[in-house]
Amino acid sequence: MAEVLLADVGASHTRLARGTGQGLSPGTTRRYANAGFAGLGPLMAAYLDGTPVDAVCAGVAGPVRAGTAQLTNLDWFIDAAEIARATGAKAVHLLNDLQAQAHALDDLPPARITPLVPGVPDPDGPRMVMGLGTGSNIAVAHRVGDRLFVPPAEAGHSGLPHMGAAENDLIAALGREVAHKPYEAVLSGPGLARLHRLCSGQEQAPDRIIALYETGVPEARETLDLFGRILGTVMGNLALTHMSTGGVFLIGGLARAIAPHFNELGFHRHFCDKGPYTQIMRDMPISLVTDDHAALLGCLQHLRAILK
Repeated sequence: MAEVLLADVGASHTRLARGTGQGLSPGTTRRYANAGFAGLGPLMAAYLDGTPVDAVCAGVAGPVRAGTAQLTNLDWFIDAAEIARATGAKAVHLLNDLQAQAHALDDLPPARITPLVPGVPDPDGPRMVMGLGTGSNIAVAHRVGDRLFVPPAEAGHSGLPHMGAAENDLIAALGREVAHKPYEAVLSGPGLARLHRLCSGQEQAPDRIIALYETGVPEARETLDLFGRILGTVMGNLALTHMSTGGVFLIGGLARAIAPHFNELGFHRHFCDKGPYTQIMRDMPISLVTDDHAALLGCLQHLRAILK
């Protein structure tokens, strides 16, 4: 494989790196604030500085259709043809950023995976990655022979479930702001801030809410307890839908921030509360991915499968 350009395109920042068949090229990873660029093409052109690459693979935080993508939480429209012109690449591949994360699972160093809940994984079972950051989504990695098959998904905009009285009151209040009541609207960084406002009437940043929780402030504890119940139920629904017996992996800034409090939030009880399928849920290990380069590794793995 000739040198390729890899990108992890989020709502606020983009990571870029060069890669070869041996892995990411040392010393080439850069992180850019998206606000400084009119789109992904100009950002990639600035990174390459006139040096073309053979192929590009970008994991983007939005739905990909027919070689184009619209970021969900940023007004960037990405066109593979435009990226080819900006980079000189002969081939451009776009996939959802969670797909890229799931493609990386086999390449992640063990030190970059932190167990949160033990389990009994099926080594050949599907593995689900759930992102909790500026937005939220999932991707599921299936083994097909010696390759991974990772279909696209936009689960973050599926509706929140029917739950208990407190949760349903919150979901009803959310519906007055976001009519389709997507789970991303509460299970994300901005979602946590919205959840706290709906619960307490107070405007706080997500990191501040977590800090207040850690000092025992009642309003913050109520918010995080509710967050844990909703996250457990939603994540359990998704993991059961996809029979993610190979394990569940959390990624993203919010996932890292809540990880130290994962067990005390009562998340796992709601994750496993699936009637006759409770034991199946208990067997699913849950882990946190802490590798900032995971999506870049996944893009490289995707290109290897296509180009070999």
